[in-house]
Amino acid sequence: MARSDDPNDPKGLIREAYRIDGITLPECRTIFLDWALSLPDAQNQKQALLELHTEYAEQDAEHPMTQVLRDGLQSAQVPRRRGGWRARER
Repeated sequence: MARSDDPNDPKGLIREAYRIDGITLPECRTIFLDWALSLPDAQNQKQALLELHTEYAEQDAEHPMTQVLRDGLQSAQVPRRRGGWRARER
């Protein structure tokens, strides 16, 4: 896959997902996971996700990748309790 000059999508994965005719929601989720894992450690993933959603949602609001980006934003904003039963045991 070709590199991208977009710092929020360095491998061009999100851009390419929007170009694939007939792409499905599960395929978009797989691409999204690859995108998330390929971001540099120092990059703010939430900010990159917000900027990508802003850019692409305007172009194609009904695309399955737009839904995946939207879902990613929602789950990134919901704080989760961490630790499970081990954190409660004292």
